[in-house]
Amino acid sequence: MKIKAWLLIMFFIVMVIPIVGAYSLYVWINAYYQDKNVAEYFDKWTELNQVKDVVDNPVLYQKNADFEEIEELTNEKLAITLYTKSGYVLYSSNPLLTGYVGKERMLNGLYDLQQAYNAFTYKEPVYLKGDLLGIYEIQLLRTDWVKGVEKRSWLVIASTILLFLIIYLTVILLLHRKLNRPLGELMQHMRHFAKGQHVKSTLSVRKDEIGALAKTFEAMQVEIEKTRASLKAEQQQKEMMIASISHDLKTPLTAIQAYAESLQNKGLSEQQVAEYQQVIVTKVDRMKHMLEDLMMFTLLQSTNYTLELIAVDGEEFFDMALSDYEPLCEEEGFTLKVFCAVDGLYAVHPKQLQRVIDNLLSNAWRYGEKGTTIGLAAVNAGNDPEWGFDFLKFALNKQEGMYIIVQNHGRGIPQQDIVKLFEPMYQADYARSKAGERGTGLGLNITKQIIEKHGGTVELLSRENIGTAVICWLPPYKGVNE
Repeated sequence: MKIKAWLLIMFFIVMVIPIVGAYSLYVWINAYYQDKNVAEYFDKWTELNQVKDVVDNPVLYQKNADFEEIEELTNEKLAITLYTKSGYVLYSSNPLLTGYVGKERMLNGLYDLQQAYNAFTYKEPVYLKGDLLGIYEIQLLRTDWVKGVEKRSWLVIASTILLFLIIYLTVILLLHRKLNRPLGELMQHMRHFAKGQHVKSTLSVRKDEIGALAKTFEAMQVEIEKTRASLKAEQQQKEMMIASISHDLKTPLTAIQAYAESLQNKGLSEQQVAEYQQVIVTKVDRMKHMLEDLMMFTLLQSTNYTLELIAVDGEEFFDMALSDYEPLCEEEGFTLKVFCAVDGLYAVHPKQLQRVIDNLLSNAWRYGEKGTTIGLAAVNAGNDPEWGFDFLKFALNKQEGMYIIVQNHGRGIPQQDIVKLFEPMYQADYARSKAGERGTGLGLNITKQIIEKHGGTVELLSRENIGTAVICWLPPYKGVNE
């Protein structure tokens, strides 16, 4: 039940039940008193008739009458007063009632057994031969009745207080069970979670607002734990990257230092000097490439960094982007086959897309088998180069956009390593690279991030003992308003 509905019901109970209870007590007491009144009324008439036989004697209303018999009748529950016909008190068991009381008071309520809170009162005239002698007044005090009323009044007050206490204690207990206890439990869970502890709660099974709050807390806990794990992984990755880059930079620096110190030797031949200088230049270039990869990776990791894409003609741009790689491939010991068949407009960042092609070709040289062919293609979706691997053609399934394809021949990559290759610093097999060289392990990750910032996708396919292909897909240019 929702807390709002539950609170409304509790409010209704707190307001209505005391009223119903009090009214029920009133009805019960009133019915009890009605029954007692009827029984007492008839009892008093019986008692009254016995007294009337005594006070109805005309002798009592004459001068110097003897009231001894009347005095024997009177007690704490019975009071008798005799009046003369003119309104004077002739006799009264109440010593305070004397003198003239007036005819109006004396004649009021004749022949009527009047019931008051504390007494029954009856008046009746006394005649002798048709002449009015006087009037007697009999009061039957309701001592037991008054005591009973007082006792029951305290009983009603105590019952009412007890009823209120039971209702409010019940409501307080229910409020504690419905609100205070689960809210306290949820607050305790939050404190434990704030200290880094994983919290499991049963509150989410509730069908009220607290259950919804607990579900929200659990969802928040999952998201925060994911974020914590991600931040921890990123921190470990950064630490590993710093250590790896530091180690990788130390190796060429050591070589540079060694060759630089050797150049100070005056006994070197011109050929040795030239060789040492070339080694230094090569090592510096390698360090420069590693630092550029590190800077680019750090830049792409920033959430504030976005690529400013410009619309280019596909045929013109990719013809230029794929050119001039043949001499480099020949230097590395490979034959390059280039195929370009792109038309239409594409939104690209020219410099970063050129970096993608450089990275992919660099990996193809590093891990390809020397003396084989490297394939480089830029084609519209629906086309594929003739030299493409058979397993490559099934991956070119887009209906729009274009593909950048780089493939090499070699030992291939095990399937369990393919997904990890796009992770930073991961290299599947260093032994496949040229002796003494290794990359930063950031190239494919940088490629993936750049392509994704173009709105595209990257896929790596490989078959052992055949070769490897990387496929980058780019969407067509939709225009600024699309």
